[in-house]
Amino acid sequence: MTLAILGTILWLLLIFVALSTFLPMTKLPYGFVQGIGFFRLQTLVLTILIAVVAIMSFEGANRIWLVALAVVLTLVNSIYIAKFTPIWRVQSHKPDGAISDIDKRTVSILASNVKMSNRAYHRFNQMVREEAPDILIVVEVDQPWLDGIEEIKSLFAEKIEVPFDTGYGMALYSRFPLGQVDVAELVTEGVPSIRAAVQLPAGSWFRIFAVHPEPPVPNMDTKGRDSEIALAGLKAQSDSLPVVIAGDLNDVAWSTTTRRFQRLSGLLDPRIGRGFYATFHAMIPCFRWPLDHLFHDAKFRLLDMRRLAPIGSDHFPMFFSLALTESEGDNVLPEPPRNGEKEEVDEMIDDAKAEERAPIGTEWEKD
Repeated sequence: MTLAILGTILWLLLIFVALSTFLPMTKLPYGFVQGIGFFRLQTLVLTILIAVVAIMSFEGANRIWLVALAVVLTLVNSIYIAKFTPIWRVQSHKPDGAISDIDKRTVSILASNVKMSNRAYHRFNQMVREEAPDILIVVEVDQPWLDGIEEIKSLFAEKIEVPFDTGYGMALYSRFPLGQVDVAELVTEGVPSIRAAVQLPAGSWFRIFAVHPEPPVPNMDTKGRDSEIALAGLKAQSDSLPVVIAGDLNDVAWSTTTRRFQRLSGLLDPRIGRGFYATFHAMIPCFRWPLDHLFHDAKFRLLDMRRLAPIGSDHFPMFFSLALTESEGDNVLPEPPRNGEKEEVDEMIDDAKAEERAPIGTEWEKD
């Protein structure tokens, strides 16, 4: 390969990296624009490789410009993902040891996108028995899935089941008492969410909110997904109880949509300062992103967070353990909403609700 051809390839790659770096910074609600923002870690690695090849292969102005642009792109992407590494200050803190009755204030939550077409029920059932969560959130369940996990339902005192054969079914099981149960299609018909109050053994209550908005696809807009995530944040902010929101958000932790959600909700991301905990795609190691999330009120302390072993799904399950306290303590709160942001979000939600269409990807999980 001649240096001229190599140089052309490197410049084309850098142009692609530049587009994938800066386009997602916009609020353009298009699947292609928002979807390429998932690749920040991959583009960071690619950019570093381009810089190394340029240094080793070229001299003079060509090398200077290639390396300079690569450095800029590396810095931009590093800023986005550095928050999800141990070099950053953690946002949700562990308890300081002074919490009384901590065992009675603790809740463990296991959230799993099981992939509807995955029929390895036994692997899921074994995982639930081993982890013994207080609350189990399962998404992409149809009736065969509910039948397949029948044996572990006796572990829980309460159940909420919303089976769909479209990939948008969900269920929530709890060892603790539930109240104020609400199953609603927040934005798009056929995309449900589950919201309920949970009573801990200490007697205190909190709100659990299970969500699974639509995924971004290149040829469609993301208004439905973005609106559902934003609306969940608004509901959390106005709730009288401490809130936990969990599920497959179909969005990465560093996106403009998720960062706006944090500003609107005031909820904390336990990934910040700890790690990526990438959950999708379970079968493709080089293309993995953190899509399955838990966000919690600042009155909670994080006891444990783990990505669990694969269960045959394209998503890894996530396990969390939290303790509810009486104060926000040392937890680092997200920044408040920006000027006009709530009004902008309200308009986006109204527009998304007015659309009459089927949910995205309802045929993807057919056997």
